[in-house]
Amino acid sequence: MPHLGVQLLVQDRHVVMDNGLLQVTLSNPDGIVTGIRFSGIDNLLEVLNDESNRGYWDLVWNAAGSTGTTGIFDVIRGTSFEVIVETEEQVEVSFTRPWDSSQEGKLVPLNIDKRFVMLRGSSGFYSYAIYEHLKEWPGFNLGETRIAFKLRKDKFHYMVAADNRQRFMPLPDDRVPPRGLPLAYPEAVKLVKPVEPDFKGEVDDKYQYSIENKDNKVHGWICMDPAVGFWQITPSDEFRSGGPVKQNLTSHVGPTTLAMFLSAHYSGEDLVPKIGAGEAWKKVFGPVFMYFNSVMDGDDPLSLWEDAKSQMLIEVQSWPYEFPASEDYQKSDQRGNVSGRLFVRDRFVSDDYIPANGAYVGLALPGDVGSWQRECKDYQFWNRADEDGYFSINNVRTGDYNLYAWVPGVIGDYRYDVSVTVTSGCDIEMGDLVYQPPRDGPTLWEIGIPDRSAEEFYVPDPNPNYTNKLYVNHPDRFRQYGLWERYAELYPDGDLVYTVGVSDYRKDWFYAQVTRKKDDNTYQRTTWQIKFNLDESGSKWNL
Repeated sequence: MPHLGVQLLVQDRHVVMDNGLLQVTLSNPDGIVTGIRFSGIDNLLEVLNDESNRGYWDLVWNAAGSTGTTGIFDVIRGTSFEVIVETEEQVEVSFTRPWDSSQEGKLVPLNIDKRFVMLRGSSGFYSYAIYEHLKEWPGFNLGETRIAFKLRKDKFHYMVAADNRQRFMPLPDDRVPPRGLPLAYPEAVKLVKPVEPDFKGEVDDKYQYSIENKDNKVHGWICMDPAVGFWQITPSDEFRSGGPVKQNLTSHVGPTTLAMFLSAHYSGEDLVPKIGAGEAWKKVFGPVFMYFNSVMDGDDPLSLWEDAKSQMLIEVQSWPYEFPASEDYQKSDQRGNVSGRLFVRDRFVSDDYIPANGAYVGLALPGDVGSWQRECKDYQFWNRADEDGYFSINNVRTGDYNLYAWVPGVIGDYRYDVSVTVTSGCDIEMGDLVYQPPRDGPTLWEIGIPDRSAEEFYVPDPNPNYTNKLYVNHPDRFRQYGLWERYAELYPDGDLVYTVGVSDYRKDWFYAQVTRKKDDNTYQRTTWQIKFNLDESGSKWNL
């Protein structure tokens, strides 16, 4: 029989949290997850790996003044362990790594406090961390930070990222020569001699499983025998960088599952936080939830995904959590709410104020119009307006923000010019806000839809030698490998020419502007043309 309550066992080299449903073992004082026992499996993590390469927080950093997005990779190892909470209802443990000047150039200048939490009756555990930089310390760049879990490759073969993005996956062995052939970048490999012949000829690339922040709430893996699920649930985007449409990695061949907090993927150096000397900075990442489930023998293992989605909704509705013990994590009564109504006023479309149906409305650090897309140091809070333009952004951490918005189908970015100060317990009613899209005259022509997506444009079929079967005839077919090379094949003698009134952007406007590969393996930029007739002075029109 499962015992009642949560138990904590502290050993010389390990710490064990156990609530009768699962048992989690962490190294002491490193704070690395070395074992997860659940549903009859002694360890869900890869037992063939060293203990330091199973479940861990990591980061990539560089010295101040560095350029680019790469740097020093650091698996964060605590140097001190402390029990924060120990009751039958909850155990919370802390693994800290303080910084001092003797570590300059060796470790990122941050105090790091990694927390792990287990609750009574909960089929999983939580993790969050507090990063702190003091003013007197040297500056640095933080290219990436995340939590990574390496699962057992003999157990977890089926990966799920979304209802329409799930499949049996190759083995990590298949990515290594001679079974795998490296392609244009190390993450992309063609499977030429995979252990499972069904994967032969496919491309494996972890970037193909990325998801926009707003949709990246739950993903994971299923073990078919016994039927067990390992899920990573992120109930809030507030601690992620780049806003709701920033893409982040999820799960990939390993089998690996990730909780991404900061990354420069798809964006470049603009999304690398640069913390200066003399700048105090502190941020709470998480908590995120590692959730485990199982089904009875004979039941459909894929039902574990439906259960994981239900658990994700529970976690989202529970945010902000009440259980984290750190004072740096603000509870709901310490936060505030901001609401209002957004209209679009475009005199060339209508004389009326048009409700901003489905607008994305958010709070982020004060900055220029659209700066939220590059903001990566602080917190962001987003929600969508209803069909009448009403919005409500709840449980906002205290601080000063600008209110930003964009409206699908409407060009440009909105920013409320006066900063918004959120205090504990406040309910700020912004009233009616009006966005006037930038224009100098009526729209003469438009290619595509201004909605921050290229899905309406032409996405070619992939080269049949470089396909991922998941994305054949799929809405996300743009994720197929090598599509940039298809451009030169479609336009071998020159670049794209689009004739307004004749061309169809669904067929004649390539979904991405790419370079052209030359015979000497160099690349040249491409120049697209748009042809149109204009009978009057162009100064009167929006083009």
